[in-house]
Amino acid sequence: MTYRAACAAVLFIAALVPPAFAEPPATVFLEELTWTELRALVQAGKTTIIVPIGGTEQNGPHMALGKHNARVKALADRIARALGNALVAPVIAYVPEGGLRPVTGHMRFPGTITVPDDVFQRVLESAARSVRLHGFRDIVFLGDHGSTQAGENAVAARLNREWTTTPVRAHAIEEYYRAATAGFRDVLKARGYRPEELGDHAALPDTSLTLALDPGLVRMSALLAEPAPGAVSGVEGDPRRASAELGRLGVDLIVSRTVAAIKESTNRR
Repeated sequence: MTYRAACAAVLFIAALVPPAFAEPPATVFLEELTWTELRALVQAGKTTIIVPIGGTEQNGPHMALGKHNARVKALADRIARALGNALVAPVIAYVPEGGLRPVTGHMRFPGTITVPDDVFQRVLESAARSVRLHGFRDIVFLGDHGSTQAGENAVAARLNREWTTTPVRAHAIEEYYRAATAGFRDVLKARGYRPEELGDHAALPDTSLTLALDPGLVRMSALLAEPAPGAVSGVEGDPRRASAELGRLGVDLIVSRTVAAIKESTNRR
């Protein structure tokens, strides 16, 4: 079946079913909608879909393995609501995290789950093709993990070459990750926090963001214990002065910069 025929079949089925609600649901999460509710929202103009990309990895003794997944879902919620025309797909939770043979990267720690980069890219591409079929015109990749940035860009470029004669575009929004990492660290540096506190993984910035967005993922007793950064603990930096108050500064920065970047990218068409 050709793509045009598949779209025609989808539209024919959709036309047979009456609208499901008088008032749109409050949620922006695709997984919390029925298919008829989703159809109505797309028809009403919500034609941007955010595909949040997390990761399942160690985050030191003080922070849960699902940090990236919880964080990117909470931030995507805020970003979609700020945009006004966007919904949010389910989080992609399995991403490249290191090698299995030999064991490298975060795979040295129990609970980390990895997939090869080509597998990750195929999943992302299939998700994008799926939502395109159902009427979304702007497909936005938001990656909370450094290992996915190159893959997101590769998938977006590949799809856009294929879709060049259509109104649909894929967008890999690198500003999201830049704001969450270098941008937030700059904010904290300006407030006097030391480079050794900021670190690169599960340190003060990471932990503060999690405290602001999903504090149940942080073990405060382990956080306040004497740190043992490096290869043994999986922490690169010092998280002890992390706080939800600091995390909210990062949240505001990430949301504002990402919304601006998405608008710029989608208006470029």
